[in-house]
Amino acid sequence: MGNLAESISNSFQVGCGCQGNKMLFTAVSLSLVFSEDVEYIVLAVSALIFFIALCFLIWQIHRYCTQFTVSQSAADDLAAKTGGFHFGKPAQYAKMEGSYEEQQLSQSTSCTNLGSSFDLSSLEDLEEEPIKGSLRFSLFYDQLQSKLVVTVLDARDLAMRDFSQSVDPFVWVRLLWAEKENELQSSMQCVLHEWQTRLVKRSCSPVFGDQFSCSLAQEELSRVTVRFEVRDFDKFSRHGILGEARAPLSGLKVSYPMELRRDLQVPQKVMDIVGEALLSLKYLPTSQRLEVGVLKIHTVCHPKKTERALYSRISVTCNQCKLRHQSTTQKRRWEVTVFNEVMTFVLPDQQITECTIEVSVFELPPSKKSSKKLIGHIHLKKSRISDNEHWRMMMRSLRQPVAKWHLILI
Repeated sequence: MGNLAESISNSFQVGCGCQGNKMLFTAVSLSLVFSEDVEYIVLAVSALIFFIALCFLIWQIHRYCTQFTVSQSAADDLAAKTGGFHFGKPAQYAKMEGSYEEQQLSQSTSCTNLGSSFDLSSLEDLEEEPIKGSLRFSLFYDQLQSKLVVTVLDARDLAMRDFSQSVDPFVWVRLLWAEKENELQSSMQCVLHEWQTRLVKRSCSPVFGDQFSCSLAQEELSRVTVRFEVRDFDKFSRHGILGEARAPLSGLKVSYPMELRRDLQVPQKVMDIVGEALLSLKYLPTSQRLEVGVLKIHTVCHPKKTERALYSRISVTCNQCKLRHQSTTQKRRWEVTVFNEVMTFVLPDQQITECTIEVSVFELPPSKKSSKKLIGHIHLKKSRISDNEHWRMMMRSLRQPVAKWHLILI
């Protein structure tokens, strides 16, 4: 009995001890409960952080959508209607119809590469977006050093792009040399020099102040036209074209510094004819093959730029996706360079009605250290009125090559 009583007493003491510890823990827990003011503050801070995170997410989604909803519809170059090539005489170019085209690139923000690899694309956006603004520049011919000095000063009231609501302008300058004097609009031309100004971000009235110069004989001034093309830099798509200004030196007295301001106009790509190419098309429906032949290329070359090579690259694009491209061999450049090479592309019947053929002509300088230079483009597509004729001739003469001259435009 004594042992039983002792065990019961010990159990009672242990129970009391556990009960005391539980009460102590409850007291400590109660002491850690925050006051109502602190709880409201914590709740408000949490709600504020959640609101900021939600706003940041919405901003990122809006930025992504605005960058990738830019219209990617590509238009094609316009080629000449039926016409031949006569040795010693310029080809007779028919009146060209359709939309103009722009050159844009997707390069890094480095100003040295803003326009080094521009591709031709549609200028149909220029019809929807008004061209406005003006460009101020100066021209001066130094007779002692036989140098032409071109200075791009500033631009005013440039149009903003609708999709970005801002503009990051720079100016692409080309020196065009005409084949014949006083016939700058009808004769073929070549690009003597090309430069670009620095990029000015988020400014509709940028100030450039960039100066360029090149050696030029005085008797050649009447054949030269300076073309200024104002572009809107776009890192994620092709650059936009805000307008152009031209200054033929034949009607200007540039022996003294001359400062001019010209209103920007819609780019007139039809005026920039740099050559013509004789292309052949043949479609084999059974094997679903398209054969594109580069037969001859007629270009204009400055007398001082001799011993250069030419080659062309043919690309087939379907639904804005480049399927394949092939290049011709390099040939020494003559007034008429003969290639007689045929490239074969496998295209189903559905793609042959939707594809675009782009022929790019490149020039290789004699120095191996120098990079290739793009001369111009030719675009062939079934949907374009001026090119429908060549396509119709090809589809009417299946399994037979059909040749036609096409203009090469900058």
